[in-house]
Amino acid sequence: MLNSRLRGIPATALLASCLFSGAALAAKDVKGSADHPLVSRYEGAGIVRYSQEKFDEYTVLLGKAKGREPGEHQVVEGRVTKIRYEIDKERTTLEVFKNYEQALSEAGFETLFSCKNKECGGRDFGLVVIPYDGVMSDNYNDQRFVAAKLTRPEGTAYVSLYVVKAYNIGGPKQNNVYVQLDIIETTEMETGMVTVDAEAIGKGIDAEGHIAIYGIYFDSGSDKVKLESDEALGEIAKLMKARPDLNLLVVGHTDNQGKLDYNMDLSKRRAASVVKALTEAHGIDVARLTPAGVGFLAPVASNRGDGGRAQNRRVELVER
Repeated sequence: MLNSRLRGIPATALLASCLFSGAALAAKDVKGSADHPLVSRYEGAGIVRYSQEKFDEYTVLLGKAKGREPGEHQVVEGRVTKIRYEIDKERTTLEVFKNYEQALSEAGFETLFSCKNKECGGRDFGLVVIPYDGVMSDNYNDQRFVAAKLTRPEGTAYVSLYVVKAYNIGGPKQNNVYVQLDIIETTEMETGMVTVDAEAIGKGIDAEGHIAIYGIYFDSGSDKVKLESDEALGEIAKLMKARPDLNLLVVGHTDNQGKLDYNMDLSKRRAASVVKALTEAHGIDVARLTPAGVGFLAPVASNRGDGGRAQNRRVELVER
């Protein structure tokens, strides 16, 4: 079980130390699964389901369900690890849940929302946490949930913990306790995964009338084009020299951090800086380029998470 007497251990390591790792339990675990470094298992548990996505979106529930839709919630983005543990019927949901809850608190996690049984929203809540499932669904008379977060220098970590006793099924698994442990470690989306070259830019403009360029960089709040942008600027210039009839709007986009008026001005100044770089450093006729800025009025992703905001900070080239 969780050892609540441990002291003096760094917060990011505490849970893994508090919880029983139990090498002998490995035989119970599904192939390719593992405990998470932040939150380990309850004594005697085995992993029956496991998945991990390097970068994905996750809805953290912060209130009871509304019908079969989330009530109050927060969407976060990052590495998402989902682990389901099975514990034999000798344990109660209260015992398992309280051990996890205490360990989360001692590790420095802040509780965002907690509920039990019908307080969570009854059957609907379980179906929001986990789409219909033969083992974990319909056990809403003995369900417990907590959402918590840990602020760290390397990014905030969120935990969604859902515990049920499977009283509503038959067979040998009836009354076993199941723990759905989801851990989201917020991270920036990897950029630079798509090569910016003149041919790809031209094809994008021909197909859609516009294309987003993610290889042009600015410091936060600045309109000065960084040196790392030279490769992308060179490819834009190469395209325009190859196609002298092509005229472009250069449109700056920001995320939603700060007021709208500020971001409208910043995005326009950034677009003007790109035009200046293309004309002065690459010899493109200024008459062929028109700067514009729309702030955060045209997002391509949610601004609720770091990854989405990174996608929204961009320069678009629009054929005119």
